[in-house]
Amino acid sequence: MVDLADLFPFDEQLGYLSILLISFVGSLIVFIPVPYFPVILAAALNEKFDPHLIAIVSAVGTVIAKTIIFFVSYYGRKMLSQKTKKRMLPLQRLVSKYGWPGAFVAAATPIPDDIVYIPLGLARYSPWKFALSTFAGKVAMNEAIVWSTIFLGRPLVDDVVSSTQDDTTLAIIAVASIAVMGVIIYYSLKIDWGKLIGKWFPWAVKEDEEEEGEKEETKGNPEKKD
Repeated sequence: MVDLADLFPFDEQLGYLSILLISFVGSLIVFIPVPYFPVILAAALNEKFDPHLIAIVSAVGTVIAKTIIFFVSYYGRKMLSQKTKKRMLPLQRLVSKYGWPGAFVAAATPIPDDIVYIPLGLARYSPWKFALSTFAGKVAMNEAIVWSTIFLGRPLVDDVVSSTQDDTTLAIIAVASIAVMGVIIYYSLKIDWGKLIGKWFPWAVKEDEEEEGEKEETKGNPEKKD
């Protein structure tokens, strides 16, 4: 059985820096559920820490890690073919306008958030919007964890830590996360986003249609090239 104390040796002498580093390491491991929030629970029961600062510092560490994952997928897009990139353009326009709610919800809930973050990177969503939305969501979730711990006390901490030490549960979550992510990435690259998105968001494909129209017009009238 995994011992969280071994995975995350919380050092009270390091204080907030320890919280930040543990949150960073726990969030950097893609798909593998190594929870960092037991450290938040332990810190919340320690009077030397300010509850709001616990939430904020942990969110900073988490956002740094998730931004690294985001940029890996963001720049990994260069490996895609021009045909695939063109197919994803409508999705890119859509998430550029509405991607922040998805990033916020993924950050503010206990779902495997990389399932949302990696497609956002592939679609070249705004890094600043991503970071700010993720930070806001993580602060909201951390505040909920911290204050629930303060009000409910030690029994809550013991129950949560016990559940996170179940190797079978962690393995199931990891496998399920990887499988879902694989499906999402596959269909993100294969789907004709123009046809799918165009039904509800025609503006996302309008530019493509205009470009195609200009090309056809240029073919019919070579003088327009000049």
